[in-house]
This record gives sequence, structure tokens and C-alpha cells, in this order.
Amino acid sequence: MNRRLLAYAVTTTAAVLLAGCGGGGSAGTNQQEPYRVLITGGLSAQGVLAANAATSVLAAQASAEDVNAKGGINGRRIEVTVVDDAGDATQAVTKLREAVASSAKPDLYLNSGPSTISTATLPLLTQNKILSFNVAPTKDSADPTKFPLNFDLSPSPDDQAKGVAAEAKARGYTSIGVIHGSSAFGETWGPAIERAMTAAGITVVGNEEYDVASLDMTPQLQALQAKQPQALAVDGYGAPVGYLLQSVSRLGWNVPMMGDPSVSATSLVTSEPPAGVLGTPQVANLTTQVYKSTSYDPAATRVNEMVASMAKLGQIKANLILAYNYDALLLVAAAAKDAGSTDPTALAKSLEKPAVQDSADTAVIKAYHFTGTAHSPNADPAEFVFVRPSVVKDGQFGHGAGT
Repeated sequence: MNRRLLAYAVTTTAAVLLAGCGGGGSAGTNQQEPYRVLITGGLSAQGVLAANAATSVLAAQASAEDVNAKGGINGRRIEVTVVDDAGDATQAVTKLREAVASSAKPDLYLNSGPSTISTATLPLLTQNKILSFNVAPTKDSADPTKFPLNFDLSPSPDDQAKGVAAEAKARGYTSIGVIHGSSAFGETWGPAIERAMTAAGITVVGNEEYDVASLDMTPQLQALQAKQPQALAVDGYGAPVGYLLQSVSRLGWNVPMMGDPSVSATSLVTSEPPAGVLGTPQVANLTTQVYKSTSYDPAATRVNEMVASMAKLGQIKANLILAYNYDALLLVAAAAKDAGSTDPTALAKSLEKPAVQDSADTAVIKAYHFTGTAHSPNADPAEFVFVRPSVVKDGQFGHGAGT
């Protein structure tokens, strides 16, 4: 058996074992037919992307077990099939096309990012009427007029920006500098931060963009330093975060830095030397934006239940900001109960109801606010907290060094 067929066989076998026996389904569905979930992720990608994908997949698998223990999706047992897309959009589309053309067409599609995967797969999902949840928002992924069966799990740049502005105001800042990458997310986040800060009565003294392929952000930082902001709002992911921190250090600039969730998802800031910079002067002034669920709290019962479910199945390799897919199946189960069906259009309509969202008992994000005009979580600023870099244990900050 060649490697490709072997991988397919292993994936299919694992999915069947997870599915178990079938339950009752909606009208027109074989009662023994499972509710098929396809999740793709860059499991064979390099560096942090692989760890993030592994956590995304683990969250979906843990959620499937928990939902199956409560009766599945409208009586149908969940079957999860995991496919490695290597973090490559072309591979993701190819794998999705294969699944759509097979006898086991997925009922639900989940991804693990990055946003290039979302951009590539959403048209195909819409064409084939497949419900999807997306962890990597694009400019129009939450627009139901374009993608009526897609729901973004990750808060939008606007949601994140409002959280940063609320924290900056609480700290008493009246002026701030902004630096962001040239990525699709960074170019959206930069203007969003400026709008949010202005609305909060905070002056943005400068808004600089750096090339994500650059090894030195000194010119942009010098332009901001000259305007003497009280703090710096920072966007970055992966290697660029390291280069940005090095550039700040070389300037000797002693300025508070407020990193976005992408910074928190960069293992460099949660790893001690030589792999990272945790505990060094480079992160002494850095705090990063995370969800409350990503900051350890022994009293957060629902979150701790999720962590236990995930840890039972495997190692949580990245922080829980990558665990959105745990919430996805809880939302689908609540929608199916409301709709009395697993028809994707019926599920989408139910997902737009506040009562359904409230009944899902989600963990990563406490409250989703999907509407008929925006399939975005519209997260409240209260969903976010700022933490100092620390060792991440079981997907959460607040354990060990840096706390």
C-alpha cells in the first residue's frame, strides 16, 4: 500500500472508531448514518503552524467525544476525519474536492488556518452546500450574502481592536503608537486599532506597517519613538515577532508593548532560551492579548472541562486560542436541537438565534453573537485579557516562568 493510501486508511479507520454506532437522524437521513466532520490542518507544516494545527484538530476530536457522549448531533454520532493540508491552500482545496466527490461527503468542514486556506475553500464549500466554521477570518468570510453557510469562530480584527482599546483606556494611556505586519490580517488590524483607539478617546500618534519578510523593523519603530507614545500596540506572528522585539531592544526603547493574539500564539515568547526569549529583557515590557479561556483560572469550570477532554486524547501543543473547533460542535449540536434537523441551511438559520448560541455552553469563547447579517462572533471586549509571557501548560498562560 502506498503512503497516500495508507494515510487515508488510517484516517478513515480512526474516524469510524470515533463515530461508534449510529443514532437517529433528521428526515431524509439514514438513521445509522454518522454526522461527518472533515477537519484539515497543517500537521506536516514547519514550526509553530504544525503545533497550532495539532491543537486545532485535538480540540475538534475532544469536542466530538463530549458531544457524542450526550447523544451526538440530532441523534447522529459524530465521525471526525482528519486530513493534513500542510498549511497549503492548494492541498486543502484538493483534499476537500476529494471528500466532496466521495461517498462520505462531509456534513461539516472545519479548518485550522491560516486565512489563505479560508479564502481558497469557502467558494467550494458554498457551491456544495456544506456548513463550515472558520478559525481564520478573511475580509468577507463572515458575510452571509457571500457565504451563507460559513461562521467565523475567531473574533474579527475589529473585535480584537476594541479589546486592546478597552485595556489601554483602563491603564490610563492617552497616546499610543501602532505597528503591524503586511499580512492580510495585519493590514486589517492596523486601521481597526486606529478606529478603536479614536473611539476610546486615545490619540494614535503613528500607525506603521512593516514587511513580514523583513529582518529589521528599526525604521518604523524610530518613526514611532520620535512621537513619544505612552505604549505600543503590536501585531505579528511567528518569526517577525522575534525581529520586532530585537529591533525594539536595539533602540533601547523602554515602552510598554501590547501584543495582539497572534503574538501570543508565537511560541518564541512562551519558550525560554535558546528556543525563545521568555524571561529575557526583550519581553520585559510585553503583554499579549488572549481570551479569558487561555489564561489559567482554577475556578473556570467549563474551560477546565474542555482542557481535561483535550489532554485525555493527546498533548496540547499550542495555546487555547487555537482550540476554537471545540466550540464548533457544541454550536452545531445546539442548532440541531433547535432545528430538529441536520440540514445545513436549517442549522445556519438556528445558529443565528441568540438563544441557540447561549444554550451551546461553549468554552473558548463564552458568548458568540452571530446574526443574520454577520456570521462573526462579535466578541465582547470582556472576552479578552492581557497576560505577561509565560510558560504555556495545557494550552494556557499562567503556569510557571513569567507569571
